[in-house]
Amino acid sequence: MEEYLILAVAAFFAGTLNTVAGGGTFLTFPALVYVGVPVVAANATSAVAVFPGYLGGALGFRSELSAFDRPRLLRIASLTALGGLVGSLLLLVSSNEVFSLVVPFLLAIATLIFAFGARVQGLARRFGTGASTGQGWFGTVLVSVYGGYFNGGLGIVLLALFSLWGMRDLNTMNGLKNGLSLILSAMSVATFALAGIVAWPQALVMMVAATVGGYAGAPLARALPAFVVRAVVIIVGTVMSLVFLARLF
Repeated sequence: MEEYLILAVAAFFAGTLNTVAGGGTFLTFPALVYVGVPVVAANATSAVAVFPGYLGGALGFRSELSAFDRPRLLRIASLTALGGLVGSLLLLVSSNEVFSLVVPFLLAIATLIFAFGARVQGLARRFGTGASTGQGWFGTVLVSVYGGYFNGGLGIVLLALFSLWGMRDLNTMNGLKNGLSLILSAMSVATFALAGIVAWPQALVMMVAATVGGYAGAPLARALPAFVVRAVVIIVGTVMSLVFLARLF
């Protein structure tokens, strides 16, 4: 019961964080490892745990998604699904030892992306390339592979990618971000479930808690200053990166 309580609390606050600013993976993944789930299974289970939040986000932005150019949206969605599948398969062939080795660096990269997300998007706008160019398609697949393998900081990376395409409307960008995150996560969840590496009892508890936390995060997002929330996410990400790095020695 103590382990499930830890997981539920972590998932609740992860759902809240994802609603407010993102970064919920920094809580769900370490919590699963802490209670004894192997790192590869913990990453897969964490992806399942936060999946309902992406569904809610996509539904919330359905008007923006419906206004998006349909053929272009289908091409982007197809590339996202392909990249998510490749990333998920890469995780399946990664041993716990290999994944343990790369996790601290993945967490650190995700934390840096979150911390400097605005600057990344600013640079992306300077060197923008259209989504229909070869570079645009390659970037979509590359980001999706990362998200399928380890989705920490995925939202910020996707927003930076959209800036590279020349997109400026934040609501449209957020709608597309949630829609593509849903597709990518669906591919990951299906792959991990078929491979049998999801810890389902833990995942189900965390899915419920994350959904409740997501609803609770809405009023919190309005009440808390943005810099406070960002500081909490960055501190948690930094601490988790150092903890997992220390586990290597």
